[in-house]
Amino acid sequence: MSGLEFHNSTHLADDRLRLLCRDAVDGWSIGRAAVRFRYSRGADFSGACYYRNRRIFVNIGRHVVYPYRMGTHVGRSKTVGRFWCKPRYFVELADGYQLAMFVFVHELYHLLVKRARRNTRLKESMCDRFATRFILAHFGGHVRTEEGIPVPREDWDFQDLTGFVAAARGRTIQSRTKRPLSMAAGKPAITTAPQMCLGDQLWLFQ
Repeated sequence: MSGLEFHNSTHLADDRLRLLCRDAVDGWSIGRAAVRFRYSRGADFSGACYYRNRRIFVNIGRHVVYPYRMGTHVGRSKTVGRFWCKPRYFVELADGYQLAMFVFVHELYHLLVKRARRNTRLKESMCDRFATRFILAHFGGHVRTEEGIPVPREDWDFQDLTGFVAAARGRTIQSRTKRPLSMAAGKPAITTAPQMCLGDQLWLFQ
């Protein structure tokens, strides 16, 4: 796979996982990067992106039962009095491929933000939206509320994620773009579930 060194020590088939990764990075300039898929030490899943050497780690639990209800931070922030919060929306993942790719594409967007020389802080919601877009485009499905009600697309997919990291596009793609798109204004992400952001690492626990 051009530009991406691939390693997989899970039960997922290399060929299928490699093809999905190729689809995810197609059109992006990621330099010499590497991804490693492996089993977690107990968590349902976790992921990390190391900017310095452009390495992405994707960890999935052996114990995870599918379909898996993935909690996301893709919802719009809402102001309540002096505070603001974010609704919890969910995506149903049918198998390990979808879980692994959600985490990978989330971490990939972290890398694209860095490659585009954007501020890397507080980008968890954008990364979740980028990953959710990929999952729905490749596997179908819906974003749903905690009660299982489908969420209208415009309620969660409201940012120009591609335009925000346009500087990380491949040269061929950039040459086709007449002008860069501007990102819709949005508020920083608020963590509403057990989650730690450690520098350029993101560890997600469900």
